[in-house]
Amino acid sequence: MSENIQQKIEQLREELHQHNYNYYILDEASISDFEFDTLLKELQELEAQYPEFHDDNSPTLRVGGAVTKNFPTIQHKFRMYSLDNSYDFEDLEDWEKRIIKTIDDPVEFVAELKYDGASISILYENGKLVQAVTRGDGFQGDEITPNVRTISDIPLTLKGDFPSHFFMRGEIYLTRKNFDKLNKLREEEGLDPFMNPRNTASGSLKMQDSAEVRKRSLSSVLYQYISEEVPAETHWELLQKAQGWGFKTSQQAKLCRTLDEVKEFISFWDVERHNLPFEIDGIVLKVNSLQQQRQLGYTAKSPRWAMAYKFKAEKVETELKSVSYQVGRTGAITPVANLKPVLLAGTIVKRASLHNEDIIKKLGLHEHDFVFVEKGGEIIPKIVDVNKGKRTSDSKEIEYIKNCPECGTELVKIIDQAIHFCPNELHCPPQVVGRMIHYVSRKALNIDNLGSETIEQLYREKLIENPADFYTLTKEQILPLERMAEKSAQNIISGIEKSKEISFEKVLYGIGIKHVGETVAKKLVKNFATIDELKEATVEKLCQVEDIGAKIAFSIVEFFKNPENILMIERLKSYGVQLEKGESTNEVLSNVLEGKTFLFTGKLSLFTRESAEEMVEKHGGKNISAVSKNLNFLVVGEKAGSKLKKAQDIGTIEILDEQQFLDLIEKQ
Repeated sequence: MSENIQQKIEQLREELHQHNYNYYILDEASISDFEFDTLLKELQELEAQYPEFHDDNSPTLRVGGAVTKNFPTIQHKFRMYSLDNSYDFEDLEDWEKRIIKTIDDPVEFVAELKYDGASISILYENGKLVQAVTRGDGFQGDEITPNVRTISDIPLTLKGDFPSHFFMRGEIYLTRKNFDKLNKLREEEGLDPFMNPRNTASGSLKMQDSAEVRKRSLSSVLYQYISEEVPAETHWELLQKAQGWGFKTSQQAKLCRTLDEVKEFISFWDVERHNLPFEIDGIVLKVNSLQQQRQLGYTAKSPRWAMAYKFKAEKVETELKSVSYQVGRTGAITPVANLKPVLLAGTIVKRASLHNEDIIKKLGLHEHDFVFVEKGGEIIPKIVDVNKGKRTSDSKEIEYIKNCPECGTELVKIIDQAIHFCPNELHCPPQVVGRMIHYVSRKALNIDNLGSETIEQLYREKLIENPADFYTLTKEQILPLERMAEKSAQNIISGIEKSKEISFEKVLYGIGIKHVGETVAKKLVKNFATIDELKEATVEKLCQVEDIGAKIAFSIVEFFKNPENILMIERLKSYGVQLEKGESTNEVLSNVLEGKTFLFTGKLSLFTRESAEEMVEKHGGKNISAVSKNLNFLVVGEKAGSKLKKAQDIGTIEILDEQQFLDLIEKQ
């Protein structure tokens, strides 16, 4: 009897999987919705009655229901690299030239649509979906398996002659139709509509209730097979095999024999993309031969055998309503264009940065101009031009402000710099608040539970005006603040007390002397054992410290000339904050890096920048603050930018990823 029940359950599962495959992959419904639901209900009843035959990949689990409060962080077995971007055919021609320098044989390309969604890596073992992990930072991501199981066009079990263990990479996205349907429901419920399909898809994947994820009707496309053993010689062949195993792959992908065919493909979809039922933001190009891919290899952040062609940014016209001015923590003034709301690349744009006075003058902006706005790299809105034909004869040219919009102090502009500054650093509200936010930040005093909103409230209530005031706060003063509970208030007081144990170099960084960052603070503490020694140092003496130039030295001397700063320092000392060098913790572990210089850039994932610099020092190396011919190793993380490019231009600097850096140390 038991064997018959199990056979019936497995038969129903197999039948439902096949119907799902027919409908979502082949786009050919083999039975009606009513018949499908009848079979599904029968299976649900049998599984409820006989739980001993549970299967994580049963079609009944598509409906979701699992609740995940915390998504575990999972290390990717194979790193999920980002792609280099190109924006014109000249970039592609340069890419092909670089390939031809390495590859002697003819090169074919696979061109695929670049779906605008969220990347995913899915592990299959013995034909069953085992685990699904977000891209994260490329090295590790969040496990969201229960949520991914609810997506109908991702197979839970595979068909045919599939490998026993492999990963499929792909994109989770929302069709335009399902996005519109979702927003219609939200509007009916009195909720704000979502802004764009990409962010909605990404956010949906991190919802705690998988049943709610199911309601979002997400879609997927799988585009990359990853494993140590590859059952094909080309990427194109792998795509065909993947479809046979049950995966939904891009039906628009094309095998291109030449770069001219690639260009034709791009030109076609640059126009036709607007007729697709989903959003794309470009075309992905891959060298077809897997052997050639292995020959080409990877840079620190991207495969050399792939390239993303990004379509030109969308540009729209709208009215400039006004220009407002923001004051940053350092006193820098940033002008912001306030626009008549307009839809641009899937989001409503109301503001755009104007950066500085020079940009305003270059654009020749007048009041109530009609301007053209585009998203730089499809992310940040910016004004790129003015429709002068719509300008009225009485419109006035926009004049940059002369005084700080927050405190009224006359602005200053440093020679050779485009930015205006408010010099009232000790009493201009945004600068005062910004300075205190900086003081409690993770890399400085690291005071838990003291967020920017709480600091702003404390400042408005006149309870704090500079970092020393934190140490006079009581729980009774904090409790009346908005959204403040007893436990939170006590945690803040405890965090402030604990900050008295933080090292001198972090305190020096935290008090916010202009131009004194983390690295400079460390060098100063090595040369000046107490804050009093530093206070007495002259510009000449400061300039004798390695990597300390006249600008930094002058800034330090000016800081200690101000009586208010001196009073704050004396108060910090009286409250027990560490303002002198403690016992050395820089134990030398080896000299394997002796005589070598290092610089870290980009988003690091295997360690923090701080711990990396400590490793360099403990193994005899030296950290420097800029890319130059004196740099031996540049260690790059995700989204490495100008430093990486400069190092590549110099040519003599060895570029390492994080693991290669660790390997270098382990060679001792």
